[in-house]
Amino acid sequence: MKRVLRIGTRDSQLAVWQATLVKNELTKYNVESELVYIKSEGDIDLATPLYEIGVQGVFTRTLDAALISERIDVAVHSMKDVPTQLAQGIAQAAVLKRASYKDIFVYKGELSEINSQLTTHNSQLTIATSSIRRKAQWLHRYPDHLVENLRGNVNTRLKKVAENNWNGAIFAAAGLERIHLRPENSIELDWMLPAPAQGAIMVGCRANDFETKEACNTLNDEATALCTKIERDFLRTLMGGCSTPISALAIIEDHTVFFKGNIFSRDGKEHAETEKKSHKENASTLGVEAAQEVLSNGGKKIAEAIRNAGK
Repeated sequence: MKRVLRIGTRDSQLAVWQATLVKNELTKYNVESELVYIKSEGDIDLATPLYEIGVQGVFTRTLDAALISERIDVAVHSMKDVPTQLAQGIAQAAVLKRASYKDIFVYKGELSEINSQLTTHNSQLTIATSSIRRKAQWLHRYPDHLVENLRGNVNTRLKKVAENNWNGAIFAAAGLERIHLRPENSIELDWMLPAPAQGAIMVGCRANDFETKEACNTLNDEATALCTKIERDFLRTLMGGCSTPISALAIIEDHTVFFKGNIFSRDGKEHAETEKKSHKENASTLGVEAAQEVLSNGGKKIAEAIRNAGK
């Protein structure tokens, strides 16, 4: 490839880290690239028709608009933020090898005291998260706890945790670990099922830019691409989005795909879940099949209640 690819990125520390990773990986294949910082939606002419053709992701639409308007050639996203229906004219070029998919709890105080409170019935901790998925699963496990809202990039959220009287907050392990900000006072929540595609990075380009797509496809990790497809199929079939507590995880062991998925009511009181497995070669429809099973076992009622509450 002779031209220099323009890699679009938001200017947060994590977004820049992810875009730089893609830039460095492309260099290994003799593909030159440069970072283009996209400050905000106000920097781009976001024509109304763009939103009429499927751009919904609050964290991705700025870069999608830059792609379509040809200000950049490549967009790099945390895959869990990408809508399951890509905007018209945009294609998935690669999914990088997945990092940790786990959620972690960054706590304040002594670990022994926190563990005691987490294992004591009727304990009353105050924790923070902006994710309704995390909130629902936490309240299902700890119905007496108070959950506060926590927004901002990872740096801002860590600062807010330090400044407030909360007992702790929930973060994605991958986001903190990638930029070396995971505190020592953190524990993995092995019982919490992650967001679909959590820990994966997606590279997007214009659908008709075959040269760029081919160049970026050299970075594609087939196992991660399959697992995240299954998880996102599960999410799409349940018609979930940022306002729906849906979790999914697919992992491959010895050519077998093991899948877990669930949907919760926002208060954590109701849920429907499933576990399935399939040989890797036959797993392309596993996410859809799992979602249909969840819908028929109580998930449809939960999903409809959430949609109706938003009207």
